[in-house]
Amino acid sequence: MNFTFGIITANNQEDRVKVVIDSILSQNIKSPEIVVVGGKSAYNIDVVKHVDFDETIKSGWITKKKNLITENATQENIVYLHDYVKLNPNWYSGFLNFGYDWDVCMTKLLNEDGSRYRDWCAWDDPNLCYLPNGRHWACIVPYGYSLTKHMYISGAYWVAKKEVMEKEPLNENLCWGESEDVEWSFRMRDKYNYQMNIWSSVQLLKQKDLILLDKT
Repeated sequence: MNFTFGIITANNQEDRVKVVIDSILSQNIKSPEIVVVGGKSAYNIDVVKHVDFDETIKSGWITKKKNLITENATQENIVYLHDYVKLNPNWYSGFLNFGYDWDVCMTKLLNEDGSRYRDWCAWDDPNLCYLPNGRHWACIVPYGYSLTKHMYISGAYWVAKKEVMEKEPLNENLCWGESEDVEWSFRMRDKYNYQMNIWSSVQLLKQKDLILLDKT
C-alpha cells in the first residue's frame, strides 16, 4: 500500500516538520513519498519534495496548499497533514490491517495528552449535534457510528484517494478559519465511501480544546 504524505507548513516551523517527517520514516514504508508545501526547503532527504509557496498572496491560504499536495502526489493514497500532526507507530501497520476499501478515510486523532480530538465526527445529526441556541456543531461520535451523511472531516488531517481529491479539490476561495473543511465535507460526504480505520492513529504536537465536542 503506497502513500503520499502531504504536509502544509509556513516559515519558521522546520523543527516541527522534521518531527512529522521522522514519524513517517519510522513506519518503515518501502517507498514513502513526502510533499512539503510552504516554509523553507530544509529537508535534505531524497523522499521529500518541497513546494515553494508565497505566503504574501493570500493570508492563511491552506486550501491552495492542500490542492498543491494533490497536484504533486504520485501515489494512489494521499495523507493530508498540518505540520502539528505526527503519525503514531502503529499507523502503517494499521492501514495494512484495515485494507483498501475506502475513498476517504479517518483514523484515530489524538490530542497531545492522548484524549480524542476531531476524528470521527458528526456535524448536523439532529439527535446528537443540535444545541439549544439553534446551532449545529461537530460532535465526536462512537467509532461504530455509520451515518456518514452527517459527517464532518476535520481539515487538520485525513486520508483520501488521489482520484477523489482531483474530483473534489478544496475550495480555494476559502482560507484558514473560514470553514473550508466543513464546505468540503458537505460536498463530498454523500458521494464517496468514507470509512473509519480504528487500527491506525495520529497525534497532535500541541493540545487542542474541545469545549464544544463530546469527549467520550
